[in-house]
Amino acid sequence: MMSQSQSQADSIPPILQASVHDVRFFAGMLRGVSFANRATIAISPDGLKVIVEEARSILGVAYIWSGIFDEFTYTAPDPEDLDTGAAFEVPLSTVLECLNIFGSAGPGAASSSAAHKKWRRAEDEEEGEDGDGAGRRRGGKGIEHYIGASGDNRTGMRLSFLGEGHPMVLLLAEDASGPITTCHISTSEADPHLDLPFDPDNTALQIILKSSWLRDALSELDPSIEKLTFVGNPKIEEPDVRRRAANAAAPPLFRIRAEGSYGSTEMDYPDDREVLETFECVRTIQYSYRFPHILKTLKAVQNSTKTSLRIDEEGLLSLQYLMPYTRPRGGERLDCFVEYRCLPLDNED
Repeated sequence: MMSQSQSQADSIPPILQASVHDVRFFAGMLRGVSFANRATIAISPDGLKVIVEEARSILGVAYIWSGIFDEFTYTAPDPEDLDTGAAFEVPLSTVLECLNIFGSAGPGAASSSAAHKKWRRAEDEEEGEDGDGAGRRRGGKGIEHYIGASGDNRTGMRLSFLGEGHPMVLLLAEDASGPITTCHISTSEADPHLDLPFDPDNTALQIILKSSWLRDALSELDPSIEKLTFVGNPKIEEPDVRRRAANAAAPPLFRIRAEGSYGSTEMDYPDDREVLETFECVRTIQYSYRFPHILKTLKAVQNSTKTSLRIDEEGLLSLQYLMPYTRPRGGERLDCFVEYRCLPLDNED
């Protein structure tokens, strides 16, 4: 017999109900900000923001748009304001362990934007789901509606959240005919996060480059490095051949200098569109950051295609890593991204 609490839970419309046939891309986005365990998940009609911070000096945010899900149903907590968001805090390491419970969503898993079958969205037919399989009892199809056939080596997921005081519920299955695992992950009220607003109108340096260039640079540095300095110099206009020759001795547009107990090393990036796709620098700048903080972004840069590096006039660093996703139906591309914001050690101008 169903308990009174279960009956009440069944009658509550979930704030969030989302399904995806392959959790690998979703898990990869979460790993991009997994440098701290406590994470805030903020829900809005546009999707999810997963926010993590450490030492009150580095902030990581994964922007996961609703379009990557096969089903994304958001019910605003305030019926009078449909744009009202909801947020809760979860242990991120526990969420990642649950997503990888079948061993197909770990760090080495391939992107979910490869080969797919045709998946039907929730609006194709009426469904009800509160996280415990009730969708099947009410005429819906439940998680098996979103998972693949045996041998696909991917895990389907149904995520639901009823609201404050309730757990985040994950239903996971690898095969429509196989077992379904239900994970109830305790949530808590979201605490305020570090406020690091980046003003685009106050940008001193902006670079867009292929992530592989930055990934190689960070991977080659010794972990004993203590400080990483970014140096930017404005472009020198070249109206004629003589000035072009004079510019051969000009300082590099962009330099990364790494310093530690055993010395320092410098990496210069030339004025080459193959390296720096976009470069804007209003004046010569030089700001330093703790290398362990920058190293925390390595998980995100490994799965990204392009990187946007911005520094404002006060030295606030913004690193945005582009994570493209191709929808299985229609091939529509969605650009999710992970952003890190980091305070400088000092102003070395």
